[in-house]
Amino acid sequence: MRANEITEILNRPISQELLARDVTRLAYVAKDGTPRNVPIAFVWNGSEIVLCTATNAPKLPALRANPMVALTIDTEVHPPKILLIRGRAELEVVDGIPDEYLQINGSYEMTPEQRVEWEAEVRALYDRMVRIVVTPTWVKLIDFETTLPSAVEELIRQRAERQSA
Repeated sequence: MRANEITEILNRPISQELLARDVTRLAYVAKDGTPRNVPIAFVWNGSEIVLCTATNAPKLPALRANPMVALTIDTEVHPPKILLIRGRAELEVVDGIPDEYLQINGSYEMTPEQRVEWEAEVRALYDRMVRIVVTPTWVKLIDFETTLPSAVEELIRQRAERQSA
């Protein structure tokens, strides 16, 4: 997929709405060769998805061995809005708490007092974290109004061909 196609899809209002959400599902291949799909908080910085995790997270050895990932960001209403993203995970161990981690969790509803407590706990728990940065190499937006899953698009095309024959 070309960079300009990716940019055009990610700049659509529905994509921007989805990229402003808190949680994505990160799919990757585990070290034992089986698939994994885990919910994880994220932030979109305008060109990359940034996820943060503990340095001892089980996903890290798998991502080092096979950095190809898929992300799903979606809604829980009908019709669903779904943003599918594929890319390569780049891992960076950082001292302290990455700014993105604090941004990610800043959108959850917390009172100012809860926020102070949460941030103090985070800073006490993590000496270092791993930033997982995914630059999209393929994207698809499905809103069930203007875009559909490719299999459904194919069925609609086949039905139209049958009806016109």
